[in-house]
Amino acid sequence: MVNHQTADDQATHLSPEDLAALRENLHEQRLFRREQLRQIAAAPRTGTLPRHRSAARAEVQGKLADSARMVLHDVEAALERMAEGRYGGCHRCRRPVDRERLMIVPHARYCARCQHLREAAG
Repeated sequence: MVNHQTADDQATHLSPEDLAALRENLHEQRLFRREQLRQIAAAPRTGTLPRHRSAARAEVQGKLADSARMVLHDVEAALERMAEGRYGGCHRCRRPVDRERLMIVPHARYCARCQHLREAAG
């Protein structure tokens, strides 16, 4: 038996209250990541630190900024999927992502099984 779920079917496993809470969470995460990126950009690049510590600090700040940009992109993509009525479906298997998973990782693109397979593949 083939399961042909539409985006609307995928969203039905979430109540309107769930979607509202998830939308609010995503908006808060977007604000947090934008502020995080602003603070990283405003941090002094040079200072009284020895050169090797300054380089290490710049590397850490670069990695933090990369991570914040990646999460911000995922959050904005989730908000876009939500606005288009495509939120809550796994991008790989097309099944609904478990409600519990979305409550923990509201920007999740994959169900837990597919996420595990992606991570195991490297």
